Amino acid sequence: MSFPAIMVTLVFVTGIIWLLDSIFWASSRVKNAKEPLIVEYARSFFPIILVVLVIRSFIAEPFRIPSGSMLPTLHVGDFILVNKFAYGVRLPVLNTKIIDVDEPQRGEVVVFRYPKNPEVDYIKRVVGLPNDKVGYFNKTIYINGEAIVQEPKEKNVSLLGLVPDNSQLHIETLGDHTHELLIDPSRRLIEGEMVVPLGEYFVMGDNRDNSNDSRFWGTVPEANLVGKAFFIWMSWDWNTGGIVWDRLGDNIN
Repeated sequence: MSFPAIMVTLVFVTGIIWLLDSIFWASSRVKNAKEPLIVEYARSFFPIILVVLVIRSFIAEPFRIPSGSMLPTLHVGDFILVNKFAYGVRLPVLNTKIIDVDEPQRGEVVVFRYPKNPEVDYIKRVVGLPNDKVGYFNKTIYINGEAIVQEPKEKNVSLLGLVPDNSQLHIETLGDHTHELLIDPSRRLIEGEMVVPLGEYFVMGDNRDNSNDSRFWGTVPEANLVGKAFFIWMSWDWNTGGIVWDRLGDNIN
């Protein structure tokens, strides 16, 4: 059972216990008699669980970065916050959109349910919008026939030991978002082009030659979107077992 399903179940169970006690049992108890333990727990935990459910479902949800596919933007061990209402308000568990808000823009970093296994969350950058013709040739993205320019940049100290020595750091601008990306000139991946279906998005990792993305399994349906990644609230170095202080509080561009 997924975490949202567990939270919804707990809210329902604790709420029903508290409600039934208020209607049928509370008035018949001897004055100053202690509540049954299950009622006491339900009354105490119901509002807490409800608040957590509302925040995680409709406002912001934390995620942990498990892989290096979004290097150098996001590192393994980064803990991020995702804006849950950026692309519309959805019901928890059902994932049904009830309020339209906005649509993903080119260059935004999004969390979504992996189309091949919706139980797994992925994070990538939006490259192609609905009806775009997206091509990828010789390490370069083409949007509707126009190449997205990459400018080389010297690798910084923070990447030492995280990526292969021959990886190249570049700067790229997609829409209103300018970001760093990594290229491995020794690797050759899938090349080709496609037209993005209506209601779907073409996504790629910033670690271009080490990312399982739309080049391999296709586009992301709008219904699979979870939210927009916007903030790093914690970063943990699993090798040294310490906090990476200079990454805390960084915005995700």
